[in-house]
Amino acid sequence: MKHARLNIYTDFAKTIFASLLVGLIWSATAMLLVMVLARNASASDAPLEKIERLGDAKEGRLVFKSRGELFAAPTIKTDVQMRITGMIARVQVTQHFKNPSPEWMEGVYVFPLPEQSAVDHLNMKVGERVIEGLVKERDSARKTYEAAKREGKKTSLIEQERANIFTTSVANIGPQEEISVEIQYQESLRYDQGQFRIRFPMVVAPRYIPGTPEKTAFVGTGWIANTAQVPDASRITPPVLHPSKGLINPVSIKVDLDAGFPLAKIDSPYHKTSNEKQDGNRYVIKLADGATPANRDFELVWKPEIGAAPKAAVFTETKQDKTYVLVMVMPPEANPEKGTGKDAALQPMPREVIYVMDTSGSMSGTSIEQARAALAMGLSRLTPQDRFNVIQFNSNTSQLYPHAVPVNARTLEEAKQYVGTLQAQGGTEMADALNVALNNSDNPKLLRQVIFMTDGSVGNEDELFKIIRNKLGDSRLFTVGIGSAPNSFFMTKAAEFGHGTFTYIGKIEEVGEKMAALFQKLENPVLTNININLPGAVEGEMWPKRVPDLYAGEPVMLSTVLTGTQGEMIVSGNVGAEKWQSAVSLASNKTESGVGVLWARKKIGALMDTARDNPDEAKSAVIKVALDHHLVSKYTSLVAVDVTPARPADATLKTSAAPTNLPEGWNHEAVFGQLPKTATAAELNLLIGLMLMLLAAGFAFRARRRAIWAC
Repeated sequence: MKHARLNIYTDFAKTIFASLLVGLIWSATAMLLVMVLARNASASDAPLEKIERLGDAKEGRLVFKSRGELFAAPTIKTDVQMRITGMIARVQVTQHFKNPSPEWMEGVYVFPLPEQSAVDHLNMKVGERVIEGLVKERDSARKTYEAAKREGKKTSLIEQERANIFTTSVANIGPQEEISVEIQYQESLRYDQGQFRIRFPMVVAPRYIPGTPEKTAFVGTGWIANTAQVPDASRITPPVLHPSKGLINPVSIKVDLDAGFPLAKIDSPYHKTSNEKQDGNRYVIKLADGATPANRDFELVWKPEIGAAPKAAVFTETKQDKTYVLVMVMPPEANPEKGTGKDAALQPMPREVIYVMDTSGSMSGTSIEQARAALAMGLSRLTPQDRFNVIQFNSNTSQLYPHAVPVNARTLEEAKQYVGTLQAQGGTEMADALNVALNNSDNPKLLRQVIFMTDGSVGNEDELFKIIRNKLGDSRLFTVGIGSAPNSFFMTKAAEFGHGTFTYIGKIEEVGEKMAALFQKLENPVLTNININLPGAVEGEMWPKRVPDLYAGEPVMLSTVLTGTQGEMIVSGNVGAEKWQSAVSLASNKTESGVGVLWARKKIGALMDTARDNPDEAKSAVIKVALDHHLVSKYTSLVAVDVTPARPADATLKTSAAPTNLPEGWNHEAVFGQLPKTATAAELNLLIGLMLMLLAAGFAFRARRRAIWAC
């Protein structure tokens, strides 16, 4: 009996050891997989040799395994050419995919574009051949692409994941071969505070992905599994290169600017440029260094000379008996001392100002410094008649005070000390912060303004938009985008739903200027009750259908399709207590191609806003507009297929995700840690491994315990 029990105990110990070993191996394998996916590609154009062991992989490369061997993934470089005329930009983005390996490859690249871009053309270039892409419904385009991929044909596919996130897939890139994918889009410019500006985003920043992982864990090439709250998480989280590996994905930019009026200045605040003046008011702007790593947004700003700024601008395009019109009208400037009339003195209204600051890990580094400086300036603008509070959020939400308090020397000093101690760490649980910030006070005499400072690096935008729409009440939400690559889609749409504005701060030196401009808007009268009246004989479909309230320095911008262009459009509204109106002639002599797709893009954006309430109806309407105007949307994609098979039937095709840089100024360890901390699949895999260990040990213990008692 003793020997039997001894053997049982020995077997039990062996079983426990084996179970633990299996669990540890499972966990280690899962972690190794994530680490391999996290290794990223080099920007070098030199042919890459076969890698004998994972440890031999040169820094800066994403590697993949093929037939037991490791090879480097395809590399990316991008050329951007912008042609700007007045209020409209036509942009061509050419992505060069090079396969440095001896294998046939499929490259997948997740990249950003402006949230208002109307993507309407795709050309795939293979040697001297150019294959033009066609817009199809998303499922149909994907099927076309997959069929061509299986048949060995060169093919490319452009899909929209978010309004500002797209995926390019290119299949059957031969060994040492380069394929170019040319994307074109149309965009209207932003005019604010007397300046025109255009932004070109270069990198998809790591997103915080909340929610429970779904069974269909990975349908994309991202570093995290899909979750219940973000069902496409694996499609919007491209692998990120550690900064120690160097910078990749070089981008060259050339801008042909025809402003239409004399300029007082041209500035690129985040990149050095060379500016060459041409005949008239034309300029050619290029990056001074030729190219820059794709790790922060590019922005170009130009300001008209005094007296040269346009009061109104009209651009038209006629297609298939329809006339599309893009209109910009500037309301009168409001004087903060006297309003817009001779005797219309304005008394500032007491405010309840709620400052909300993102202190998650993605804000670590220069972003948290910018946010602290912006918040300190905001506090300095408060007056004794105001009330205020400060909220911070990361994985948790906390408030300086239980509720808004009066502005006095003591509360301001407490707030300044509190702001100075804020550090960036943890996740980005923005929903709780929005719920707290939009918990309206019961004082109708106070104008309630919520200033939300964040990089917006979240994947659950729809959930957050729903909170804003349901809880906004009488508040107005102003978003301040912080850092080198904020999620501008979330920031602009949140401000739109919140009846506020979006301000972008890309470096610490801008805090004073940008926050002063924001507070000028907060403290000046709003242009309200905006109405658009067309001539009696003219009918049109206008977007937006209802022009939102506008703040100081912002123009009325609208896009419409008309049955005729005779007569004048009357734009009217209230500035403070005064009536204002302006007449705009529709008979514009400024014709510009692409005005029609801008109208269609505006309509698609409005339809997508209704998709949360009527998804099927909105989807059907979006597909019709997108197909009619040859546009990429959430439900339509661009696909190009070469008719001639290139890959031999017996050659295996390997798929690899092209990596991205970490945005400039971000702290990799604060975002990812030793294993990615922002709701990543690595933690999930590790947890599953530990659970398997415990489960195996539990079963073994129970079985052996029964055997012992049986003896």
